[in-house]
Amino acid sequence: MQINAFAALEKGAALQPFSFAAPPLKPFDCAIKVLACGICHSDLHMIHDDWGQSRYPLVPGHEVIGTVVEVGSQVTHMQKGDRVGVGWQQAACMHCLDCLRGDHNLCDQAEGLIVSGYGGFADYMVVDSRFAFKLPAEVSTEAAGPILCGGVTVYAGLRNAGMTSGQEIGVIGIGGLGHLAVQFASRLGNRVTVFTTSADKADFATQLGAHEAILVPPGGSPPLPVNKLNIIINTANQALDWLGYVNYLDSNGTFMFVGIPNEPLTISITPLTSKQRRIMGSEIGSPATIVEMLQIVEKFGIQPLVETFPLEQVNEVLQRVKDNKVRYRAVLTM
Repeated sequence: MQINAFAALEKGAALQPFSFAAPPLKPFDCAIKVLACGICHSDLHMIHDDWGQSRYPLVPGHEVIGTVVEVGSQVTHMQKGDRVGVGWQQAACMHCLDCLRGDHNLCDQAEGLIVSGYGGFADYMVVDSRFAFKLPAEVSTEAAGPILCGGVTVYAGLRNAGMTSGQEIGVIGIGGLGHLAVQFASRLGNRVTVFTTSADKADFATQLGAHEAILVPPGGSPPLPVNKLNIIINTANQALDWLGYVNYLDSNGTFMFVGIPNEPLTISITPLTSKQRRIMGSEIGSPATIVEMLQIVEKFGIQPLVETFPLEQVNEVLQRVKDNKVRYRAVLTM
């Protein structure tokens, strides 16, 4: 089978049509006809080799939704016609301690979909079926892709930080990640406080389920806390007044980073030791966490806000994402 895609042929290049022969299916593989694929800032990082791990030609796209058209000889959990989604991870060793504990996302041999192979800016894709997930009927094809990336990023982060229900949860930043974090935290029965520099995003956050919105001046510090929080999840990528936010944490509170600041983290240890606060980081979730998240998405109607575009406009849309002109996730349709 010939696969038609859009690829960057060299570092930083605009995407252009690119065709290649589909690899033969391994026993656990499945072939997917792509229906939609979200665009993430990670796609831009990979196109420009910002992380030093890109290989060209590079076909981006790791928020892939499609229909199964063929399965390998050992695949029993899905069949032709199933609608599935694929996120960042496409492989793990399956036998290290992390994998045996169910933490495949922490495997030292984990492979990113667009790091080791070709992604979803294409009409078809071949992937290990153990990293493809059947989707609830209630989740639209256009909305599902961002859930497999941004959705699981914030859901896993909140769960790893100890989120249950009846807690006080803070969310820094109301963008592609933050607007999903608000929904997960509030609909699972928590009181949510958001921190944002934008008045209209503060209003939007309350519509999503936030109970309080605190406006912070760009480059400034949050006001002194009135209510303390059990968990704060940071979705912003720029350096902020971290001590100002740590002071919002209650005793034994957790500060979770899923957004990666552009500068090293610098903070005094005393505010942590005096209240037994902790700082954590999290990226993607395990397959088990993704399955759990999809059940939550179905049960509570969690939806990313997306803008859709035809695949042929991919370069224009990538520029819009780079310029932060999309609210809140861009999705390409095939």
